Parts: sequence; C-alpha cells; structure tokens
Amino acid sequence: MLEKNILLIHTGGTISMSEDTSGAVKPGAKNPLTEEAQILSGLANLIVEEPFNLPSPHITPKEMMTLKRIIEHHYNQGGIDGVVITHGTDTLEETAYFLDLTVQADLPIVVTGAMRSSNEIGADGLYNLISSIRVALSREAKGKGVLIVLNDEIHTAENATKTHTSNVSTFQSPQYGPIGIVTKRGIFFHHMPASRENYQIEDPSKRVVLIKAHAGMDSSLLLAVKELQVDGVVIEALGQGNLPPSAMEGIRALISDNIPVVIVSRCFNGVVQDIYGYEGGGKHLKDCGVIFSNGLNGQKARIKLLIALAMTNNMKEIDKMFSL
Repeated sequence: MLEKNILLIHTGGTISMSEDTSGAVKPGAKNPLTEEAQILSGLANLIVEEPFNLPSPHITPKEMMTLKRIIEHHYNQGGIDGVVITHGTDTLEETAYFLDLTVQADLPIVVTGAMRSSNEIGADGLYNLISSIRVALSREAKGKGVLIVLNDEIHTAENATKTHTSNVSTFQSPQYGPIGIVTKRGIFFHHMPASRENYQIEDPSKRVVLIKAHAGMDSSLLLAVKELQVDGVVIEALGQGNLPPSAMEGIRALISDNIPVVIVSRCFNGVVQDIYGYEGGGKHLKDCGVIFSNGLNGQKARIKLLIALAMTNNMKEIDKMFSL
C-alpha cells in the first residue's frame, strides 16, 4: 500500500481539453486526465476533486476561494501529504499566487497545466501532472510556498509568469529563474524563497482594475475608473515607476477619494523605485501617495491589492504589505 496521499484538484484548462476534427480545442464530456488515473495510481493514493471545469479566462477570485477552502478542509481533516492543482495556463499564475498568499495549510501545494491538449502530438499535460505529483511528494517541497511545475522546472508562485503564448517552456521567473528541477532520478531544489507572506481573508470581492501606461497617456481613463467607483487601481508604469505628467490629474483624483493606486513596472525585469523628481516621476508619485510594489508584475499586484482590500482600507497598512 502506498504511504502518501495527494489531494488532486482538477479545475479545467487546456490540460483537461481535447482537439476536435476542426482543430478547435475545448472541454469534452470527460476529463481526459481521469482516464489516465491508472498511470498516476502508482505514485500516491489520489484523492480527486473536480469542483468546476473552466477555461482559465473564466476563473475569478470566487473560484480561487473555492480552491482555498477545499485545500484547508482536507488539511484540517488530516490524511493528505500534498496538493496538486491542474489549471489553465492563461491565469494559472494568478490563482497560484492567490493561494500562496491565503491558504492556511503547511504542506506542499503545486499548480500545473499544459500548453497542448490531451490528444495533440507532443501533449505535455500528463507529464506535467506526474512531475507535479512527484514534487508534491518531495519532503523538500514543504515550506517553499505554492509552487508552479511545468516542463521539468519548479518555480515559485510569486515569480513565475507566462512568457510565451504557445511554447511548452512558457513559464519563467524573470530575474530569479526556477528554484528547482525535475529529473528522472529525483526532485532537486537549488535555492528557496527568502521570506513568506500569508493572510487570512474571507471575501475578496473588492473591485481592482489593472491599467498599462503608455507614451502620451492622459487622465481620461483614470478619471473614468474613478467614476466607476472601483476599490483599487494597479498601474503598469513606465521604467522604474514613472507616468506622463498628463496622467497626474487622474492619479490625484483617485488618491483624494481614498482609492489606493499601486505602481509596478511594465518592464519584466527590475523593481519600481521613487527615483525621478520631475512631474509624473517616481518621487513625485510617491509624494502624492502612490504605493510602490516590490517587484510584482501587474496581474499579481492586482491579486495582492485584492487581498489587502479584503482586510483593510488603511492606506498605510496596504503600503506596508507591498513593501514586503
């Protein structure tokens, strides 16, 4: 009898889809991974849950909270040694980061997916799933937060991002690289995160929008967002964290309404800093009350702001969270 139990949660995505005769990739009546259960059964005792079957563009914080609660339920009941989640790749990094920040469970959690559907030549889903179960069974995976495993690489949920629309090596961690690798002989970690964050939330229902800055950007979109009565704004700013001066009217209007504005860079390497003192420059933005995020990309800063707003409306407390 196998010694370890893995909670396997299927959520949908390409890894759970098939290509039809017209070339369209879509969900079928059955999850093809279920039919491969015999192959997986030799790795661990699998406890399988399939709370929904959705393409990842359909995933919202509601589904992310469902996954959090399923994991915590099984963890509190006892009897599981790790968790593996199959997920569509388009928003996989957001779900993984949400779980990394919120799940109250001290055990390996791995999120995986596929770039090719189950019946395409070179399908990568089953291999990625087997690799993920092996990582979740690894003693060294514990204490490293939620992990993303695809293409023989192990990445942190905080740093991994989808970098290519179709390549099987799409998930990369700019600046940092993977923290481990999967080989035929074993699972090898070569470094680990220096710190961890975790927050207890119940209702991530606030409205947070993500905007990308560009040359000549004015305040019209920012003022429109303010009128929509959103709860928070994340801006992928220019360079080290700068905006055109014509955007400052909108920035001031949002902050005067106590709407937190978080700045990240539209560059995929580096961090934002309050360096430049000209109008719209980082120092100017900081002085106006804009919050600078410590190295997150836009979509993950949005997830973090969503979680922050589920706990507090205090600007100073939110700013402190983003400095971690």
